Amino acid sequence: MKSIQSIRRGERLTILILILFFLGMAALVVKVVLESSFYMSYSNNVTLGKVYDRDGTVLFDPDASTETYDDDYFLDVGNMIGDDSGQMTNTLVSENLESLQNYSLIFGASAVGEAGIYATLDHDANQTVYQAFGSKNGTAIAYNYQTGEILICVSKPSVNILDGYTNVDTLEEGSLICKAFYETTPGSTQKIATTAAALETWGYDALMEKTYDCTGSYTTVYDQEIICHDASGHGTQNVIQAFENSCNPFFAQLVQDLPLDRIIETYENMGIAVNQDEADRIEIDGIRSFTASVQLSDLSDFDTMWNCMGQSEALASPCQMMIWESTIVNETGVVTMPYLIESVENVTGRTTYTAETTYGDAVFSAETASDLKEIMLQNGADQYSSIPYTVGVKSGTAQVDNGASENSLLVGFCDDADLPIAFCVVIEDRVSGEVSTSEIVAAMLGALAEN
Repeated sequence: MKSIQSIRRGERLTILILILFFLGMAALVVKVVLESSFYMSYSNNVTLGKVYDRDGTVLFDPDASTETYDDDYFLDVGNMIGDDSGQMTNTLVSENLESLQNYSLIFGASAVGEAGIYATLDHDANQTVYQAFGSKNGTAIAYNYQTGEILICVSKPSVNILDGYTNVDTLEEGSLICKAFYETTPGSTQKIATTAAALETWGYDALMEKTYDCTGSYTTVYDQEIICHDASGHGTQNVIQAFENSCNPFFAQLVQDLPLDRIIETYENMGIAVNQDEADRIEIDGIRSFTASVQLSDLSDFDTMWNCMGQSEALASPCQMMIWESTIVNETGVVTMPYLIESVENVTGRTTYTAETTYGDAVFSAETASDLKEIMLQNGADQYSSIPYTVGVKSGTAQVDNGASENSLLVGFCDDADLPIAFCVVIEDRVSGEVSTSEIVAAMLGALAEN
């Protein structure tokens, strides 16, 4: 009897071991299937496919050389698309190597085809915008505010990947990053957010009834002086006039009259980190974008007022500034989320990913969005007739390097169903008489309209 019981115990133990073995094998197979592409993408035994723009033009070719491409062919997308050299991170290629590897679990590393990423960018338009900067550095980013497709993403100085990094030690600072996704001082473009806070607090009619005087400066209750760029002053203004004039004394007085908690609430709803609080990180197909931030404490104090006008500690990325425009032009208060990858094909030619339009949370009410749109369109009509399209815009002059230089910014949208573009342009160290942000926007919209 004991031997029979021992045999049965042995049988049960054997069955248990077999079950655990097959479960382990199943888990291993699943792990190999799911992760083999990731590990193989970093293997020297696997070649990479290409990245294409929306029209099928090559944006990344692992075998690129001056024998197959013009010398400056990749310059406009050098630090945005990147390559597989390891010299750059936070680029489309570096963050999506797995999707580019020519490897199949069935066919192995001997490629039966070529993997491909199809980006939303328009290479021709990108090159036009890059050239429009002339000798100036900066960045420009634009997307379709209805679908979320990023069409333009230029950052100067850039890196020419055809040089093979032989001159990496002599590259200008900033060449290896795409500035559209990194922090910059927003300047008076921040007044869009501050105007939104005022609209959320009082509504359009009550805000329009408020007027403030500008004599060229405004002295706070702490005897701190807010200077206007017009030394002679703008006189008595309402919010539309002050928005067009980008009048600092007007906005200083507006901020002083607003409840601090309402400004903070509006800013936080927009995804701005207030007083070092955390805000949701923006990630676009693996590329990380800086999160906007400000410091607010006492609305009668210079520094808080200055933050509300995009100076002092205020920071934002051009990408996030562009995204906010979708909430306004669509008159919904809801963000259209951007994306850079339209689709992905694996080595067998099968489409493994196709993008879809997605939306973020509401950042303010639809009514506020509609009112902001009218204010920005009025500014575009009155101040930016040189742009041959119907645009809503806000300019900004940002003091950087401790006031040693100034950047020029222009954010806005094209209010045209056939050209639904939101944008942000930054020109670094701009000097009067050189290329302007409005000229770059005009070139950008012209190039996109052509295509």
